[in-house]
Amino acid sequence: MKMFDAQTQTEERPAVCPVHAQPDHPPIKPARVGILVANLGTPDATDYWSMRRYLNEFLSDKRVIDYSAWIWQPLLQLVILSKRPFSSGAAYKSIWNEEENESPLMTITKAQTAAIKAKMVERYGDDVRVDFCMRYGNPSTKSKVREMVEAGCTKILFFPLYPHYAGATSATANDQFFRALMEEKWQPIARVVEPYFDDPAYIEALAQSIERAYENAETRPQKLVCSYHGVPERYLREGDPYHCQCQKTTRLLKERLGWDDTEIVTTFQSRFGPEEWLKPYTVEEVARLAEEDGIKNIAVCAPAFSADCIETLEEINEEIKESFEEAGGEHFTYIPCLNDDPAHIDALCGTIERNLKGWLA
Repeated sequence: MKMFDAQTQTEERPAVCPVHAQPDHPPIKPARVGILVANLGTPDATDYWSMRRYLNEFLSDKRVIDYSAWIWQPLLQLVILSKRPFSSGAAYKSIWNEEENESPLMTITKAQTAAIKAKMVERYGDDVRVDFCMRYGNPSTKSKVREMVEAGCTKILFFPLYPHYAGATSATANDQFFRALMEEKWQPIARVVEPYFDDPAYIEALAQSIERAYENAETRPQKLVCSYHGVPERYLREGDPYHCQCQKTTRLLKERLGWDDTEIVTTFQSRFGPEEWLKPYTVEEVARLAEEDGIKNIAVCAPAFSADCIETLEEINEEIKESFEEAGGEHFTYIPCLNDDPAHIDALCGTIERNLKGWLA
């Protein structure tokens, strides 16, 4: 009897070879569903060559830097990659998890994956396989897709851990996933999880983390700065929805907290290159709040990041903090990313379960 999947309108692959298969036909493992979560990536170490390999892969991605290769690659290879690995390596070294010899992003992504796996296995048993990959560096998307296919995953749910869609994050992660599928002789059926920037469970998890931070603060912050990773301003004009999705997250968060507009602001960080990026720039806005508005006590959160990384632990908690204090600010509170907080894991699992409908009961 043929097994039929009404959701995909395709026949399930048989768990064993058909009756008339040749005796030496390679064995076919029982069908499973793969859940592959993805994050940005991390260098393998902080030395020059490890950093150079990582930065070369990252900055050569046309989704990240879309300038003509004739212009960009000579500049990248001859100038940027001769200097930047040293400064980036020093920044990574300041936050490196020495005990595990890995970046915090790797440590946190492992913890997130383990927590998601525990909940998925509890619900679906051996019918699922949960793992993670990185867009840049290791473990690569290609290697993890290969492992899932070899483990019998006839369907893969691919989940980029970016709450907001952007061409330089969600889209390039998806590109790499589909490139990996192109190399498979027997491709699994695939689904991609859409951004979850306005998911009530995600907003609730954010709100709870902020409420906890405010309760533990010696003095209530006068302003919450929601700092999102920036992109060039022209991306908005070219149709990228990232800016709008970030603004909506801040608005939903403000409404859930019951605050007014004076207590929260949206900013953008991590500007790179000569172009105008989305504004206001976080590093400038925190200084302006201190100098012009007389704000002495702020808190900063990073809703666009699912896990703490170089942009939060080093850029926000060091560079942006320094900008605020040099401008006259006195109390700077960084609110960590949601990481493997139980409310965050519940939100992610809820998103996964909605996207598994029709594949698993």
